[in-house]
Amino acid sequence: MWPFSRKGSSGFSSSSTAEQVTEGIDGTGLTAIVTGASSGIGTETSRVLALRGVHVIMGVRNMLAAKDVKEKILKEIPSAKVDAMELDLGSMESVKKFASAFKSSGLPLNILINNAGIMACPFSLSKDKIELQFATNHIGHFLLTNLLLDTIEKTSRESKKEGRIVNVSSEAHRFAYSEGIRFNKINDESSYNNWRAYGQSKLANILHANELTRRLKEDGVDISANSLHPGTITTNLFRHNSAVNGLINVIGKLVLKNVQQGAATTCHVALHPQVKGISGKYFSDSNVANTTAQGTDADLAKKLWDFSMNLTK
Repeated sequence: MWPFSRKGSSGFSSSSTAEQVTEGIDGTGLTAIVTGASSGIGTETSRVLALRGVHVIMGVRNMLAAKDVKEKILKEIPSAKVDAMELDLGSMESVKKFASAFKSSGLPLNILINNAGIMACPFSLSKDKIELQFATNHIGHFLLTNLLLDTIEKTSRESKKEGRIVNVSSEAHRFAYSEGIRFNKINDESSYNNWRAYGQSKLANILHANELTRRLKEDGVDISANSLHPGTITTNLFRHNSAVNGLINVIGKLVLKNVQQGAATTCHVALHPQVKGISGKYFSDSNVANTTAQGTDADLAKKLWDFSMNLTK
């Protein structure tokens, strides 16, 4: 990323790395779930949280890849507490199985990082017959969060520490369909646009955190829910776009973030004391940022919540 990027009020900028934004923070005694942890920023998020003493549970589709990630982390940080559990966000059955297995483990849960995602893929339906990007990027995480909420609440109550829910969104929420969320056309293949569908799912991540914040405040629970843009990163999210992928390989290193910088905002929002008590906000470059008007539309957020509840029943 640009070496001359300006620091925001947090003291960090787009060129700050995950290690830099968590320097001096002791996460010993905390437990975090990171979805999509077997590659890209999910891997780096897991590594840096483990480096700070957090017990990390990696929720992954590919258990073989997770085994490699775990081994690499342990090689670098022998004292790291890292475990992997199978999780396919595109399948509600898999999400329920994961949540049930986690609860059975008896582990506390301080931090939930909804990081997994797919980007701009061709039209297809999930196992539950929901458009795949909306299913994986939003619905799977919506269900997972709801199933684990009581565990986060219990942990927060018993540890007297704020629970944190972190939704990894994207600036791509600006390119959602004009109506924001197409409630009546979620599965409409004829009008499907892979980038707008991606934007829609990322807008949903923001609205989910906002409505969750409203509900948590109503219940008087010490849990925050925020969303963020990690930055445009050279990861395999671009695998469905060969032209974009080629371009990124050529000029990416000049204008895009590397993975260490890409995981910074997630780690900042998950762990930094500065973020304590902040909820329902959208972060970029480890600073509070603005969304589109749709990103702060409370009625749209409420409507999405009800729609998502119906889909996950």
